Amino acid sequence: MRMNHRYKSAGKALCLLMLAALFCLAAGCGQQGGSEQTAGDRDTLYQVSLLQGLTMGDFSGSVTAADLKEHGDTGIGTFDGVNGELIMLDGTVYRAAGDGSVEEVPDQETIPFANVTYFDADDSASVSGIDGFQDLTAYLDEQLSTQGANHFQVVKLTGTFSRMYVRSELAQDEPYHTLKEVLETDQRFFDYSSVTGTAVGIYCPVYMGQLNSPGWHFHFLSDDRTMGGHVVDLTLEEGQVQWDETTALEMVLPDSERFMTYDFSTDQSQDVKDVERPTSAE
Repeated sequence: MRMNHRYKSAGKALCLLMLAALFCLAAGCGQQGGSEQTAGDRDTLYQVSLLQGLTMGDFSGSVTAADLKEHGDTGIGTFDGVNGELIMLDGTVYRAAGDGSVEEVPDQETIPFANVTYFDADDSASVSGIDGFQDLTAYLDEQLSTQGANHFQVVKLTGTFSRMYVRSELAQDEPYHTLKEVLETDQRFFDYSSVTGTAVGIYCPVYMGQLNSPGWHFHFLSDDRTMGGHVVDLTLEEGQVQWDETTALEMVLPDSERFMTYDFSTDQSQDVKDVERPTSAE
């Protein structure tokens, strides 16, 4: 039976369209810039350097804020010369500086240490009556007991804080001292009352003890973007916690002579604890 020429042409065109569609899927057509993140990419914690390097005094930025934005929209860290605390929220990088100010940093700002991810909430819950940092971590650890403590967790704790007690530090000049020495003289504390905002937290499993700080680490940013810093203590009246369980780690190391000279076999566990949970100004 002869096929009508019009239907033959339509069938041939349909085949070509199907082949083109398959090619686009393979090549990533339709993705912005051809680099849209896969589910696996979004479930990765991106770490710049080692916390232990920062503890030893490696304060030189090795990636830019623009680089950081290519690997996440939420996270924490610090800046070149430990010039303040880094809070990344909704794709914007902020500095909570040692003088108490908060600013959005330019893309060319460099960063010696950070942890970021693309935040996709896996779970959420209403919380209230959190009286102190230890009370908060006890609550979060209880949730980990059912979820499992061997994956990374990134959380957002939003709400009204009757107290938010934070610290930052003054920018340092070379030659750099250890972070513990810097904090003994140049950390500054800020005690805020009745403030609304978001505390961004990172949980690292215990096996990360040579690369980061096991447990919880929080930085805060107020809703009006005028207050922030490394969380020392807090009291939460009511709010919401969102969890993003993160199952992969990508780490980039500094390509510097200073970094290559460090002896990472030295036990820094106590120094890490000291800088993560500082003695308050009270």
